Parts: sequence; C-alpha cells; structure tokens
Amino acid sequence: MKAWQVGGLGEPAEVMRIADGIPRPVPAEGQLLVRVRAAAVNFPDALMCRGQYQVRPPLPFTPGVELCGEPAEGPYAGTRVIGTALLPAGAFAEYALMDAAAVLPAPEALDDAEAAALHIGYQTAWFGLHRRAALAAGETLLVHAAAGGVGSAAVQLGKAAGARVIGVVGGAAKAAVARELGADLVIDRHERDFVAAVKEATGGRGADVVFDPVGGDAYTGSTKCVAFEGRIVVVGFAGGTIPAPSLGHALVKNYSLLGLHWGLYNTHDPQAVRHAHRELTELAAKGVVRPLVSERLPLERAAEGVQRVADGLSTGRITVQP
Repeated sequence: MKAWQVGGLGEPAEVMRIADGIPRPVPAEGQLLVRVRAAAVNFPDALMCRGQYQVRPPLPFTPGVELCGEPAEGPYAGTRVIGTALLPAGAFAEYALMDAAAVLPAPEALDDAEAAALHIGYQTAWFGLHRRAALAAGETLLVHAAAGGVGSAAVQLGKAAGARVIGVVGGAAKAAVARELGADLVIDRHERDFVAAVKEATGGRGADVVFDPVGGDAYTGSTKCVAFEGRIVVVGFAGGTIPAPSLGHALVKNYSLLGLHWGLYNTHDPQAVRHAHRELTELAAKGVVRPLVSERLPLERAAEGVQRVADGLSTGRITVQP
C-alpha cells in the first residue's frame, strides 16, 4: 500500500516521506483493518512529527490520528466508521488500524471528509463546553482560534447550545470564516485588543466561558475578561507557550480553570464518548453542525497539509483522501 512514514523528527514537510509497497498493517486481537476513505489533519500530527506530543510513537511511524474508513472484515465490513487510528499504523495511508471497541458509525448526513473531521475536534469542543464548563443558553462564550479546527467546532456547538459566541482570530480571512461559522462577534487580534473588545461587548461583565486551544497571551488576556464565576477551559497550547497561571488571581476574581484532555475519556469513560457522538450525529442530521472542510487533498499532498496546520495557515479542517 501507499503510506506516509516519519523516520526522523522535525518539521512535517521535511520528515514525512511517502512510499509505495509498504506492507498493510496486520490487526491484532481487538483491532480492525480499515480502508481509509478520508483522514483529517490535526495539530497533534505536527507535534508528533516534531517529537513534541505526549504520545511518541516509535520510528518509523505513519502519522494521522483521525479518519473515516471502511473495515475490510468483521461485523463492520462494508459500512463507514469514524474514530482514531492506532499508531504507528496511522491514517495517512491507504489502510490503517483502529480499536474495534472504539469505532463509531459515520453520520449519514456527512460525506467522508466531513465525517472524518467530526470526531476529535467536535468531541473536544463538546466535552469542553458541556461536560467541563456546563455552558448554558444565554451565556457568553469566548472562543480563541475560532476559525481553526477545534475552534470552529466550538463556535458551532456554542451556537447550538444557545450561547452568544465571540470569536477571536488572526487576520481578515480567518475573521470571514468565523462569521460564516456563526460567531455573533468576531475580533481580529491583529486589529483590536480582544480584552477591551470583550468587555465592551458584554457591558463590562466579561465572558462566562472561555474556550482556549492557544495558551500564551490568549490565556493571559482571557483571565482579564472572564466573568464572575466564569470558566476557562484549557484545551491546548497551539501558540507554543504554556502559561503559568496565577492561582491568586483566580481566587480574587472567582473564576475556574478547567483542563481538558479528551483522549482520557476513551480510557476512563468510553460511554460518554459514545453519548457525545450520538448528540453530534443528531446535530449533523439537523444541519446544525457541519465540519468546515477547507481543503481536500490527495494522499500525495498530506505532508503539505500537516505543515500548513503546523504553521497556523489553515482554516477549518484539512483532509486527506487516498
């Protein structure tokens, strides 16, 4: 089969190499071999290429953690499923491995690329907003990187929950995407101070919930415009800087810091993951949420897509389709 391989650590465009004649992965007990119909590019794909992610698969490995596929055998054969690939046999290939107990049916309302993009980003946003922050209708939700992969999911799910959504982006093109996604107010951080803009938009109250996949200055600014009894959901550090929060500040302003590592739910509460998937499938069927797939690349251009995500140049989701 054709598959991308990472044989050394570095920038994705430099260390990812495509090869033909790679042996198909052999499923162990409890695993499924699936034909990849579409794979979605995620920021962790880039981090793994750099050796900077908490999961470090042995070299060489095939990157790609999220896919829509068709099992080659077993009870799911001939159907579409979505979920995470089991590294080192990742999804940027013609075939990949999945955990048989963790596969989920692909929503009928979505095509292959959209279905592949519904899983990690939307699950992360759903757990962050509902399970961790208990976002309520009428509250104000502040979403950083609102035009990005997980941020775009948070915007759509925030609107679906009845919240007023404020999106922060970097650049006019990304601002247009965030508006298209449904954000009520979009702030271009290159043009305006988002802290002052959020305070102005909320009459000085601030945001009830902050969804932060960026870290760094985005987190620091969020602590200055979070509301009384607000909740800051820490999702990741795409900005490259892990902040050191002042707990005294959280005490004085009476807000909560909530960490979210979605992958842990697969281990500790897999039924919650399936419940979230049913909720997301229903929202997709109603047309309330639909992953914004900005680029659909052939398998041969997967490294280009991963590098674009690594460099912060993408909007919505980039997918790869063998």
